[in-house]
Amino acid sequence: MKTPPPKALLRPLLAAAILIAISLSGSARAGKRATGNAAEAGLRKLMADYYKAWNTLDPENAGRFYDEAPGLVFYDIAPLQYDGWNEYKRSLKSVFTQYSSFKLIPGNDLKVRRNGRMALVTLTLHLSAVHKTNGPLELDARHTAVLEKRGDRWLIVHEHISAPLLG
Repeated sequence: MKTPPPKALLRPLLAAAILIAISLSGSARAGKRATGNAAEAGLRKLMADYYKAWNTLDPENAGRFYDEAPGLVFYDIAPLQYDGWNEYKRSLKSVFTQYSSFKLIPGNDLKVRRNGRMALVTLTLHLSAVHKTNGPLELDARHTAVLEKRGDRWLIVHEHISAPLLG
């Protein structure tokens, strides 16, 4: 019959097992953080591309960022709301014909919150435009977008752009 190992040998083995478990647990968390950081970086790039697309003054270029399902609501500064991407696109095509220049400049305060296949993006922006009849327009605004991951693509399923009433 074997004699049990002395307690002096069990303590270092237990300590080593605990250290290995902690180390592996930290690696898993670091892996999740790295994946989360990569997803956040991807969403940041997507939003930069989104602003470039809108600055072409052609809503067709921005369409690739939106879910085209009927019934989705998008809020812009005017009018109050759009029912679905197609209505949004049609309206903005008409609006853009009234401008000789139109530039959306994203602020440096973009925040991304992600939970699984959903993401919330918030930031401020500045609009610098020249209306063909009314002249220059400078406007600061807020932008919130809700995105859903579909396959390997993130699509905007809800958007809210608004300007503060005062200053």
